[in-house]
Amino acid sequence: MGKVNWTKLIISVGLCLGAGLVGSVFTLSAIPSWYTGLVKPDINPPSGIFGPVWTLLYIMMGLSLYLVWNKGYKNKRIKQAVKLFILQLVFNLGWVIIFFGLRQIFLSFVEIIILWGLLFIVLAKFSEIDRRALYLLIPYHLWITFATFLNFSVWTLNK
Repeated sequence: MGKVNWTKLIISVGLCLGAGLVGSVFTLSAIPSWYTGLVKPDINPPSGIFGPVWTLLYIMMGLSLYLVWNKGYKNKRIKQAVKLFILQLVFNLGWVIIFFGLRQIFLSFVEIIILWGLLFIVLAKFSEIDRRALYLLIPYHLWITFATFLNFSVWTLNK
């Protein structure tokens, strides 16, 4: 595998966990005051599941980013893949702000579809650079797919 670049590793994982931390500011305040009052589908996981799952996903995302970034940022293909990853991370945070902060369920549904598409592109780019990076992102993509369905369900149940 080669030598670990601890600076890049800490930045990569820290960036992803940081996005989650910023998002939690919007989530934690909205759960007791707004989210619990929404009608949700029967397959909606218990609220206590989301924190641990997202923490694990953000760590895996950070490790994936590290594996790609550590291949050499001067390479045009790697630079593009890292930029796309950052863009999808911005959309990830944007979804939290739109859904929990602004309480705009339909707009967050539109936003998560864009996030899903961006993440699909990131998966393709990362697979060309380091297959391990792709594998680390698959659970995240599956979770976003599930979250897209949940978002749509919450929107239709609460129109």
